[in-house]
Order: sequence, then C-alpha cells, then structure tokens
Amino acid sequence: MPLPITLMYSGIFAIFALLLSFLAGSARGKSGVSILYGDPADMKLAEKIRRHQNFLEYVPLFLIVFAALEVNGVSSMFLYIVGDLMIVARIFHAFGLHHDNMGHIGRLIGAGGTALLTLVCACYAIWLSVNELLF
Repeated sequence: MPLPITLMYSGIFAIFALLLSFLAGSARGKSGVSILYGDPADMKLAEKIRRHQNFLEYVPLFLIVFAALEVNGVSSMFLYIVGDLMIVARIFHAFGLHHDNMGHIGRLIGAGGTALLTLVCACYAIWLSVNELLF
C-alpha cells in the first residue's frame, strides 16, 4: 500500500537531517575536531552536534508510528496537521537548543512538541490496535 503522506514527510525530514548534518560536519571541519568537541570544548560545535543527534533520536521513531497510522487508514487531515506541527517543533528545537540556556523557549516548544506529537500518535496507534482486536 502506498504511503504518500509519510513519503512526503520522510523526504522533508531527510533533508532537514542532512542540513543539520552539514552544519555539524562543516563546523567540525572548521575546528579540526574529528570526535567529541575539542579541548577545550567548543560549545558551538557541541550545540550543532546535539541538534543533529537529537533529531536522529526522535524523528525516526515518530515516522515509524506515523507510517503505521497512515497504513491503517487514519485521516489524511490528522496526518497533515501532525506532520506540519512536527516540522514546526523540530525547527523550534533546532533554533532553541543552546548550551548556556536550558530553558530557551524554542527548545521547550521543540522538545515538548516533539514528545507530545509522538505521544499522541503512539496513543492513537495503540487505540486503533486495541479497537481492531476487540471489535
């Protein structure tokens, strides 16, 4: 079964991941640091690396559940709204993650939005599964 909505969002998120990777990689090249953050630690490099790592920690999980919802016939409107909100959350997170400000509003919106959207999709997936099993 084709998954056109997941296909679109996975493409968008793949480009986003590559952009974050490029930013981290080019910062590594400029600093000459291959692994970790240098000595003394280059905190701007660390931020770029963490932005990329955090994206790779959370977005694939979201996309797996998102695809499962699509294949199980969830409303396309729901998927577009959740997908668009996840793009917004990830942009906020990328701009809000700073080593010296744990409470930056962008980080809070980004991390909270990512967690909330993933949780909503996960709960919806569980509900669909249980509903299918019981009825």
